[in-house]
Amino acid sequence: MATIVKKIKLQIPGGAATPAPPVGTALGPTGVNIGQFVSQFNEATKDKRGTIIPIELSVYDDRSFTFIMKNPPASRLILKAIGIEKGSGKAREQKVGTLTKAQIATIVEEKMPDLNANSPEAAARLIAGTARSMGVDVK
Repeated sequence: MATIVKKIKLQIPGGAATPAPPVGTALGPTGVNIGQFVSQFNEATKDKRGTIIPIELSVYDDRSFTFIMKNPPASRLILKAIGIEKGSGKAREQKVGTLTKAQIATIVEEKMPDLNANSPEAAARLIAGTARSMGVDVK
């Protein structure tokens, strides 16, 4: 059985991976077939086009690989929920939107497997904290 020689974490737009950086520069030194990875990733994420997908790539000693896709970062889900492109540079002074309890609940539902929380309530507090740090009011 092949043993893992390297683990790589990347965040790539769904359905839009290319051999260019950051993918090429991360995978090049490992000897992995970059074209094969790009086609497998794009095929697996074609329904999530444009959404940032974090992946955990395991490279084996025979240059084969496997990857696990995670849910998009909480900050991306928050921006998508309130319909803006980016958060505030000055979170305390400049507010960029408002997030409702219902929107937080849907984000928690989607993100729960990746969160370090024991209950949905704790996960909701994590998401609310992320939102506040981005300049988003929580109602």
